[in-house]
Amino acid sequence: MDRFLAYDQQLARYNPLARVVTFDDFDRGFNGWLDLTANYVYEGYESFPSAVDLNHWAPIQLSSAAMRFAASHGSMEGTYSLKLTTAPTGGPHTEPPAPGAMGMAIKRLSRFGDPSLIQIETWYAYTPEQDREGLGETDIRAFGFFFDVQDDEYRYMPGVRYVNSLGGQLVKRWQYYQVSPGVTRSDWNFGVEDGWCVPGVDNQWYGRRFEDGSADGFQWVPDGRQDLLYNESPDKLNWIYLRLTVDVKKREYVELQSMDRVFDLRGISPTLVPGYKGIDNLINPVFFVETDTDRSVHLFLDSVVYSTE
Repeated sequence: MDRFLAYDQQLARYNPLARVVTFDDFDRGFNGWLDLTANYVYEGYESFPSAVDLNHWAPIQLSSAAMRFAASHGSMEGTYSLKLTTAPTGGPHTEPPAPGAMGMAIKRLSRFGDPSLIQIETWYAYTPEQDREGLGETDIRAFGFFFDVQDDEYRYMPGVRYVNSLGGQLVKRWQYYQVSPGVTRSDWNFGVEDGWCVPGVDNQWYGRRFEDGSADGFQWVPDGRQDLLYNESPDKLNWIYLRLTVDVKKREYVELQSMDRVFDLRGISPTLVPGYKGIDNLINPVFFVETDTDRSVHLFLDSVVYSTE
């Protein structure tokens, strides 16, 4: 007898690989996504010594995207999206991330089915808080996505970051996660000699940042400048498609798709580090957003599809 599998019709707007592991429509709740927090395992439930304050990231929430003038915007299809937000605490982009200046969401998963390829897809929108006059586009520093992967030998973090604006100047260029040659552990931890993180882990927090937007942990995607659909007011959301595919057998990027552009990243590897104790077979997807000024900014995820092959 033949077997048939019916998919939610919303998958028609995605291009998943052969096996859909999770399809997270946030009209149905958080679906296992939660805040990315530090490891509170030291005396007094403190985390490890760090030049970056890991304790004050704004919490994620289910949101109908309420706006000052547009009432509830809703999501791309339905009412609720997953909202990542920041505190109004952006500092200079050449310094470590300021307390609360980022918002992050993680889904804690393990490897399933021994895949060769893994892929994340989402429809998202971004905007600043509508708390003042003006367009607000330059208040959004960056947003992005990465996988936290550990196999039987290495831990590595393939990911992408869209640098939107730095110091009031629009940049609009994509970066990928890879550590520059010669970066030391002290460089990575902003001078903390016994810093817990090694180069290649938690690029969103660590590694020196430079005036032109380059950084120890990020490299520019070739021909990676792209104008995204921001719109003409902070209360107008436009939903944008994003897809990142990674080859976990080769430990290499495959491609990034942003709207209708596809960036071929084959042959490029994220930085490999020796595996950490206790997290074998890890595959965690993570989204983040960063503010560039004293203004809260938001990243809305309508839904997320994680698939493998």
